Amino acid sequence: MEMVNSVGNCIQRKNVEWLDLESFEGVVDNVLSLLPVKCLLNVKAVSKFLRDLIRSQAFIRLHLSRSRENALYIFFPFMPINRNIYIIDADAVVTETVTLPTDENLSTLSMVCSYNGLICLTNFPVTLYSYSSQGVAVADLEILICNPATHEVGLLPKCSPSEEDLGIGVAFGPEISEYKVFRFFRSKSNSEIVLPDPEVVPYWFLLPTSRPETVLPPECEIYSSRTGTWSCIGPVQHRPMGAHHVFVKGKVYWFIPSEENYDIPGSILSVDMEEHFDVVGLPDTLTELSFLIDFEGCLSVVAVFDKDEPVVIWILKNENESVWEKKCSAGIPYKGMMEELHSVAARQSDIFFITAHDYIILDTDDSSWELVEFEEFEPNAHAVFRYTESLLPCSGRFAGG
Repeated sequence: MEMVNSVGNCIQRKNVEWLDLESFEGVVDNVLSLLPVKCLLNVKAVSKFLRDLIRSQAFIRLHLSRSRENALYIFFPFMPINRNIYIIDADAVVTETVTLPTDENLSTLSMVCSYNGLICLTNFPVTLYSYSSQGVAVADLEILICNPATHEVGLLPKCSPSEEDLGIGVAFGPEISEYKVFRFFRSKSNSEIVLPDPEVVPYWFLLPTSRPETVLPPECEIYSSRTGTWSCIGPVQHRPMGAHHVFVKGKVYWFIPSEENYDIPGSILSVDMEEHFDVVGLPDTLTELSFLIDFEGCLSVVAVFDKDEPVVIWILKNENESVWEKKCSAGIPYKGMMEELHSVAARQSDIFFITAHDYIILDTDDSSWELVEFEEFEPNAHAVFRYTESLLPCSGRFAGG
């Protein structure tokens, strides 16, 4: 804040003309890029020069690159009553509380991802077992892209009508502001088809060659921020286990249900920005208490094999060959700690766990655990993600672009 005051005092001096300030544009860029977004929004109001500078693509990129060096955590309740988003710093301290717009429809929203300062909120049910293989009926699927720092919220156009929504995921790129939303669903036009009892035959696992004619595969449609529209790519061979996904190195990854037990992951589904789908093998047989995360820039699996056994973190080293490397195996500090695991996120060498009753941070360098308490909210089912503050627009398009 002292830096903001210094800049403001310099600007307001009568003997300093705007031309003088503009001649030091490179210096001003670097100074302002160190400020949080909240301060920059105030600085924008000082002059047209500063407003245009802060709104420029070059400055937004510079500011984001600086923010990435100090990544935070962002918390969001699955079913928020107060509609608050909490920003948590590296010391596990709540540094900011952001209140969502007071739209009563937001009472059932959940957060499904966070990347480059943008978060995705949806009314797709994200619960404790959010990647159950069962599809869910959503009357009107709503998907919002939000920038908590600028308080901007954008509602995506309506999706195609569906009988069941099976999962979603968000990819970011190729340009810094662009993104694509992948939505898996079963079409309403096929709702009259007689499906086998899922207790007897999980129809979504049947191979195309053996699938009865009365059973159709899931479909996928994609929203592109570049065009601002949805496009359907039709039936796909695989479908994800709900909304739990992670975006790493230009690809989105979801768990695919196991054919033996469709409540646990059996493999990993991936898709890149060119909409090419692929399947990646798992490092080991997993349980329902498993999560995909971005750990040190690599796709990783956090696996809890039993509620009292060590937590294992695997890192994908070769996607084409499904080669994984075990990063660490950390024994839990007390029995029953991982009995209900709600959410997992990584920041540098730390991994943040939210269980039914605790907030816990694992330091993967020495396999030590730290129990964290917050006064701002009661322990309950939250989603946690790594968060990088930014000025990126929710539309995915820069002004004038």
